[in-house]
Amino acid sequence: MVGQSLKNLLLFFIAFNSSSIRINAQEYLTTQAKSGDGITVLLNRYNLSRYGSNLDTFLQINELEPNSPLLLFKTYKLPIYVFDYNGKNIRTTIGKDDYDLAISIQQFNENAFENGVKKVDYKKSKKLWVPIHLWYAHETDSIEFKDISKQEVRLDHVENTADGNTVVRTEIFPIFGKDYEETIILNDRLKGQVYYLISGHGGPDPGAIGKKDGHMLCEDEYAYDVTLRFARNLLQQSATVYMITRDTDGIRDQEYLENDKDETVWFNQSIPLNHVKRLRQRSSKINELYEKHKNDGVTIQRVIEIHIDSRYETQKVDIFFYYYPGSSVGKDLAEEMYRTIKSEYEEHQSNRGYSGVVKSRDLHTLRESKPPVVYIELGNITNEFDQKRLLIVNNRQAIANWLTQGILSKNGQ
Repeated sequence: MVGQSLKNLLLFFIAFNSSSIRINAQEYLTTQAKSGDGITVLLNRYNLSRYGSNLDTFLQINELEPNSPLLLFKTYKLPIYVFDYNGKNIRTTIGKDDYDLAISIQQFNENAFENGVKKVDYKKSKKLWVPIHLWYAHETDSIEFKDISKQEVRLDHVENTADGNTVVRTEIFPIFGKDYEETIILNDRLKGQVYYLISGHGGPDPGAIGKKDGHMLCEDEYAYDVTLRFARNLLQQSATVYMITRDTDGIRDQEYLENDKDETVWFNQSIPLNHVKRLRQRSSKINELYEKHKNDGVTIQRVIEIHIDSRYETQKVDIFFYYYPGSSVGKDLAEEMYRTIKSEYEEHQSNRGYSGVVKSRDLHTLRESKPPVVYIELGNITNEFDQKRLLIVNNRQAIANWLTQGILSKNGQ
């Protein structure tokens, strides 16, 4: 039970811990392209090409497209961090007491030296290479019981039932912020299922923008708050949850959410300005994680992407859903979430009506993500009526609750 808790917990600790990854590190290792080099050839020289995260990072840090040619003698950054070796050991050099990680890094450096890629052994050069695929693989795989004190997995919340005492886990997730980080795990209804949550836009792109009483309303901030609440709900059902778009704001109970540009994407990567690169960055991360979980035997993996629409101010827009043409799983989930929200409106606001729809669309995330995807638009951020759905805190929580209920309903629960 605690082991499963740790698997869930790691999803929220990686990005917050990773901000300090390179405190002792220099910039990325650089190299010049040789005659005949393509991206794959260059990465293969350093034994990096087989890991998708290395390719993604190489493209991002060099601002390249996947089919971009490499220019002869041009210097490129490699997805390898360079640390100043302290002459003692690898663990104290990188500031992580992880024996398996240290051994992997040592083997990588020794192989690079034996193959002639690294001209001088790291013990002599005092330069230690740490490829990101090793670093992040151990970040996601090496959470151990010794870390429980940091994560504060508590077994102290007890409910009495007719069958005896049922222990309900209370876990701490800093990504939710101080007011919400304590999260009671209610049950195991979604145990073994993986959900990748994307809140739209972020970083240099605030998305759709509305105005209200002199305040600027940015899509990325409100979509993120709803997505974060949705993530917390899923965790309470013991799902494994990845926040693909990430921020440090936590869940906020204010009407007006201040805009910033410090959002990142899974593995602590900055969000590119280029629209196509942003989309590719997110889908590639999801696909990489999907393959990992698939190899571990996970059969239910889903992507939920949440946006807020922008239309004419006079046009009200109810919550609507997209799925990829031909995706029966995506369509079924979208329709179940639609039915859930429609029934909630009919029960609580029977006089307003509900005009949300479910449609197929050929959007990047829907097309390129390996797990089935549901793409959601929450309303029109420029419409005064729809703005209430976003500004009122209880409404944002209600949306998250209804989306969660749609997931549970689809699971027959």
